Amino acid sequence: MLTMLKTLRKKNRITQRSLAEALHISQTSVSKYERGESEPDLEMVIKMADYFGVTIDEFIRGEK
Repeated sequence: MLTMLKTLRKKNRITQRSLAEALHISQTSVSKYERGESEPDLEMVIKMADYFGVTIDEFIRGEK
């Protein structure tokens, strides 16, 4: 689902830890989202899209 999470994080040179702290979640959660082992709820998807300055559609579909 989150094809853009790792791409955007690396493009912006943000560590999993820094992203986790900014979103008030664990680094493990970020890692699981990136590996597809877990999916965030809608509220978290919105927070992540806002954090990276992209639309929810861009964030979920991987289009920019």
